[in-house]
Amino acid sequence: MSVLSGKNILLGVTAGIAAYKTAHLVRLFIKAGANVKVVMTPASKDFVTPLTLSTLSKNPVVSTFFDKEDENEAWNSHVDLGLWADYMLVAPATANTLSKMANGVCDNLLLATYISAKCKVYFAPAMDLDMYQHPTTKQSIDKLQSFGNIFIPPSSGFLASGLIGEGRMEEPENIIAFIENDIIIGLPLYKKNVIVTAGPTYEAIDPVRFIGNHSSGKMGFEVAKAAANLGAKVYLITGPSNENISHSLIERINVVSAEEMYDEVHKYYNLVDIAILSAAVADYKPKKIASIKIKKSTSTMTIELVKTKDILASLGEIKKKQFLVGFALETNNEIENAIAKLNKKNLDLIVLNSLQDKGAGFKNQTNKVTIIDKFEKISEFSLKSKAEVAKDIFNEILNRIYA
Repeated sequence: MSVLSGKNILLGVTAGIAAYKTAHLVRLFIKAGANVKVVMTPASKDFVTPLTLSTLSKNPVVSTFFDKEDENEAWNSHVDLGLWADYMLVAPATANTLSKMANGVCDNLLLATYISAKCKVYFAPAMDLDMYQHPTTKQSIDKLQSFGNIFIPPSSGFLASGLIGEGRMEEPENIIAFIENDIIIGLPLYKKNVIVTAGPTYEAIDPVRFIGNHSSGKMGFEVAKAAANLGAKVYLITGPSNENISHSLIERINVVSAEEMYDEVHKYYNLVDIAILSAAVADYKPKKIASIKIKKSTSTMTIELVKTKDILASLGEIKKKQFLVGFALETNNEIENAIAKLNKKNLDLIVLNSLQDKGAGFKNQTNKVTIIDKFEKISEFSLKSKAEVAKDIFNEILNRIYA
């Protein structure tokens, strides 16, 4: 998954030969999980068809405020388009369009949308060498950057004129990578490392059977996604889970037992700034593991259990710079038990769920949590999707890290 996943991307296409690359650009945005709308200058339709871009983006392409030949045609609102977008990209950006953008000329729908946009705007110039090197083009680029727009430099190569030099619109793959990197750099957890534990642990009885619990791992996976979407490098250490995750900033590490999870967490702990232990780790494991399957030979069977290593407590004991977050799943005296765990294990924050709350806990798509910090400040949240809960958790963390 990319940081562009779920984002609204508005692509502005102008009348340059490089417009043919926009079909591939739209495909890459869609592949990254973004929602894409395209606005074209009327002249750009001579280089790439609206049908192509609308098919790939799965949205109608607009190029004029309304169709003069269709009296029932709705007005295409540049204001609505500008407000819809999380990010706007003008590519290719011709010398003509750059000059108009820099000087506030507003003679087509694309330019009106640009002036209305409230989001970050990227522009990728495309023109011949002499045009790119002209002082007015340099002036336009400098002026647009002074407005806060982000310049995606062109590459050098063969140009439409047959010359070789600067002015070639950057390749779509590199444009996507440029935007992703720019977004990540601006995120609050950029260059931060985070451990997230998730799922249950399975403690073997014999080669066939184990002691486990009903955790699906979904809450931990959502926490990992939220951390990555804030720019962090995430080490997701998970017990057996059917949850899937794909994100360029998440490294998934699969474990089975509490002992394996303990080892992996300690392997990475000194590297991280934040550790969030949401896994439902077994408190006990069989003292002896049978080497072969235990046969059903008696009406009862006794298994001697011993405590597993307390991962959370062990991290609290050696904590230095890390912001340490634990989870508590309680069935009674919830607040008191959670505060006791918070203090005993030297945590900075604890996330409490109660099995008394409908829709919370294991195997649900939703959760209802109470978050308590080391000063025993209590924040209660309503029932939400686990993705929204993960965002709430990070809001609480960020409010304390950057307070």
